[in-house]
Amino acid sequence: MKSLFFAYTLVVVFSLGPLTAFSQIGDDDSVVKTGDKVPSFTTERFGGGSVSIESLAGKVVLVNFWATWCPSCIQELAAVQKELLDKFKGADFVFLPISREDTPEKIESFMKAKGHKFPVYMDPDRKIYSLFATKYIPRNYLVDKSGKVVYIDKGYGPGHLENLAKQIEQLLR
Repeated sequence: MKSLFFAYTLVVVFSLGPLTAFSQIGDDDSVVKTGDKVPSFTTERFGGGSVSIESLAGKVVLVNFWATWCPSCIQELAAVQKELLDKFKGADFVFLPISREDTPEKIESFMKAKGHKFPVYMDPDRKIYSLFATKYIPRNYLVDKSGKVVYIDKGYGPGHLENLAKQIEQLLR
């Protein structure tokens, strides 16, 4: 009987699509919900400068929370350049990866070791992260051109970035 229940559970999960386990469904740890206005924040860019979420109005923004020690974050960031940044180059799209609780030294070492060239931002004390969620990374919050959160997910797995790319494409139309 247990094996039948397990098989049924697998069928249901896989029939719902690859992101069901990673999406907002049952995400009680997210402070921000789909349909909310994105919280106001300013973040420092690693290497200098800063950006406020308000300055990105009129663009589709993917706010991504990650950390140098997080295996799923590392996998996700490794695929972002090809799956999202190259695909939407020149579009009104901004990838805003915010490192949670990492020091500038850790970020510098990580970026060099992984060969990432995209800008990253810092949240050394979790102030920005706490506006969005209480736990778990990686986390993504897709914000439309009007500043509304339209899609939320957490974790990383097969089909993850492909689904995000579809969401971004729809918003850029």
